Amino acid sequence: MLDAYDITVSLGRTQILHGLGFRAQAGQLSAIVGPNGSGKTTLLRAITGDVPFGGSVTLNDADTRALKPWDLAAIRGVLPQSAVLAFPFTVIEVVRLGLQKGLSAAETDISMAALERVSLAHYADRFFQELSGGEQQRVHLARVLAQVWQPVQDGVPHWLLLDEPVASLDIANQLEVMEIARGYANAGGGVVAVMHDLNLTAMFADHVAILSGGRCLAAGHPKQVMTDAILSKAYGCKLQVNTPPHTDTTFVLPHTAQRV
Repeated sequence: MLDAYDITVSLGRTQILHGLGFRAQAGQLSAIVGPNGSGKTTLLRAITGDVPFGGSVTLNDADTRALKPWDLAAIRGVLPQSAVLAFPFTVIEVVRLGLQKGLSAAETDISMAALERVSLAHYADRFFQELSGGEQQRVHLARVLAQVWQPVQDGVPHWLLLDEPVASLDIANQLEVMEIARGYANAGGGVVAVMHDLNLTAMFADHVAILSGGRCLAAGHPKQVMTDAILSKAYGCKLQVNTPPHTDTTFVLPHTAQRV
């Protein structure tokens, strides 16, 4: 269980999160969605301890503030929106950074397996800076996967905390990354992903938290909370949710949206 309770975050004199609660279960893919400026990334950064926050965050029943950085690194991998490398590392060297500490550090074959998982094994010896933005994002995903390679180890679930993991990817790679996240959750690990794409969220998420103005507007199964009324209120425009025949997966088409 990941449980964030009464989370408040202020940047300067501006309060970003207002007593927000969020809960995610191991074995599920939990998505955080909402408009720009709603606090999605700030919430994830509070969960990971990258910004000062009020309230509490527990991970696997342990207060994250009481855990040492290496203890956290052994049970959860964090993929930020972007990461800059100043030195000319090769792709495989970048992935191996995720194995310097943690429970899988002694397993030398994990780095290549992680690259294979994101379909970049053939780029192992290329310099990271030579890759496109989308390829670099997938390399960092491989690094995070290598860090917490086993979704469950000794009965303890591991966690992937992903900030916009498909933002710079084409459709095929978006699906690949979401299938990786889905598979990690299916194997017993926990996945929390900040998402912009509502359709991918509806396709893959078990649980969705919809943020608006630094508060949680609704949380639950996609079919419960991704409704015309809730999404229209969250995004400030009239949205229509549809369900195609012979499936339970909802979708939102941009051409049906209307500003209000």
